[in-house]
Amino acid sequence: MLPADKHELLARVATLYYEEELTQNQIADRLGLSRVKVYRLLNEAKATGVVRIIIDKPVRRNTELEEELVHRFGLRQALVAQTAGLTSTQALQQVGQLGARYLEEILKDGDTIAVCLGRSTYEVVKAIRPGCRSGVRVAQAVGSIPFAMPELDSSAVAHQLAQKLGGEVMILPSPYMADSPDAAEVMRAQSDIERTLAAARQADVALVGIGNLDPATSRFLAGGSMSADELAALASAGAVGDIAGRIYTLDGQLHENEYNRRVIGITLAELERIPTTIAAAAGNDKSRAILGALRTGVIDVLCTDDGAARGIIALAA
Repeated sequence: MLPADKHELLARVATLYYEEELTQNQIADRLGLSRVKVYRLLNEAKATGVVRIIIDKPVRRNTELEEELVHRFGLRQALVAQTAGLTSTQALQQVGQLGARYLEEILKDGDTIAVCLGRSTYEVVKAIRPGCRSGVRVAQAVGSIPFAMPELDSSAVAHQLAQKLGGEVMILPSPYMADSPDAAEVMRAQSDIERTLAAARQADVALVGIGNLDPATSRFLAGGSMSADELAALASAGAVGDIAGRIYTLDGQLHENEYNRRVIGITLAELERIPTTIAAAAGNDKSRAILGALRTGVIDVLCTDDGAARGIIALAA
């Protein structure tokens, strides 16, 4: 974490260069620095994340797969990125960009959006252009796993999104999962937690990711909520993935397990009542989890890649 005075200097130099469009020589003269020092500070601003540059490249889409997904699963919209020649990271970024552009189109000033944690939701939020809307309230829809995945955590994603949309953020002051169902019940009744969850339930739009039960990527394992053996036992018992921490089966039914009762966050039934729920997920390894998610009836708009889309359609055949 940068010291406050260093952060302020980097932000000031970056503002003069990127927003006020001063040359490096002009910045050096104004701040009493050498041009070499300004150059190094601009590089440091990018390296430390004070400056984030987003290149808005057009995303190639597979309209045939989009139409097939809409037809098969009754979706309002499917957005499928063509990813030939891309790495898995690049493919997920493309999916994030599709989700961001869709959100920018449908969000209205003053709306409320509920957000969940995850790599895919992070990529959507990262690709949203600042100032596209104003006064949009952002409600964190599930608790936090801040130590295991700070950048992708739902509170961090909610803060970033609210900053871009110029609205307030409602943080959920709780862990992702309580130690027991009884403890979860007590926590959900706390006024600060209930206030944020109520806002999430009444949201105009929800943005969610789709998790699978792969130990290599599972947020449950990363957050210490489950062990690899517990994940394997769930998979053996028919579980395929989760949305907002709620684990479901391939046929889209809520899986019977204790973990679902321990999650601090919005439920699948509550998500289904939100007017527009957008899910973002990519990768062939997510096909089963995405198929189960589509069968829950929660998702209105799916953002994915062509490999995952083909896998979903093949599994559903």
